[in-house]
Amino acid sequence: MILPVALTVTALTGAVQHAAATTDRQLLFYNHSYGVFDRETADAIEHSDYLREFANFNLRTTTGAGGQTWTGRYLMGRETYLELFGVGDIPGQDGTLGSAGLGLGTEHDGDIEAVESRLPAEGVPNPVEFLQTRDFGDGIPVPWFDAVLTTEQYDAFGAWGMEYRPEYLADPRSNVEPASYPGDVSGERYLNDAYKDHLMRDVAGVRIAVTEGDLADTVPLLRAGGFAVRPTPGGGVVAVRGGTTIRFDKVTRADAGMKQVEFTLNRAVPYRHAEQLGNSTLVVGPGAHAVWTF
Repeated sequence: MILPVALTVTALTGAVQHAAATTDRQLLFYNHSYGVFDRETADAIEHSDYLREFANFNLRTTTGAGGQTWTGRYLMGRETYLELFGVGDIPGQDGTLGSAGLGLGTEHDGDIEAVESRLPAEGVPNPVEFLQTRDFGDGIPVPWFDAVLTTEQYDAFGAWGMEYRPEYLADPRSNVEPASYPGDVSGERYLNDAYKDHLMRDVAGVRIAVTEGDLADTVPLLRAGGFAVRPTPGGGVVAVRGGTTIRFDKVTRADAGMKQVEFTLNRAVPYRHAEQLGNSTLVVGPGAHAVWTF
């Protein structure tokens, strides 16, 4: 994963008290996912005129905790987004072909503590906590989000729970929206409304192929966040109840990676359009949906 590399650990406090009021509530929701693809596909995505019409698309190099940098291609929706990399766009293991990750965000300030308090019951007695930061270019790291994951060891995929920090939300450079309710740390607040000028509205579903070990480390976080997790043929699982359907197929490391993304659109289109992007195909319509297969 991008996140555990050279990150600053932070203590999450008050978990037990907060969890008592949230045991029956969904705590985590799909925020974003990422995949690492071959250079041909990544370059086609980066230079595609069609994607800039289809979605609120941008290319960005980000500096996080410890000075780590990554360069991603982003499709931003109303409350979810997709992050796409080419081989080597992320340092180390995270930048290898077939690597992928999943960020599951809270919507209420303090819910990340409640997620952590649920993890021991899911077989994770010592969750990993960390603080991600973002440098806006002045060399001063701004606290970005608190996060928790089940392990720092992984083959090619990892998932983390995350909660945006008030320092980041209050920084005018973050370009976030005003809070819609007390304690609003949602993805909808984090993302601006530029999606309205494009077809793509949100990520409706993702399908990711992962190793048996990575899947075993992911399921406890999904359950702690309130997802309903059901087995699928072949040893995978599908997780629902977090706004976006998340499907995991169990494979060997050689076959791991992001395989498919489904989108909802802002409006229905009467046609079917297939856009070839390197070794991937984005099919838009007919109707108010699109499917990108890798």
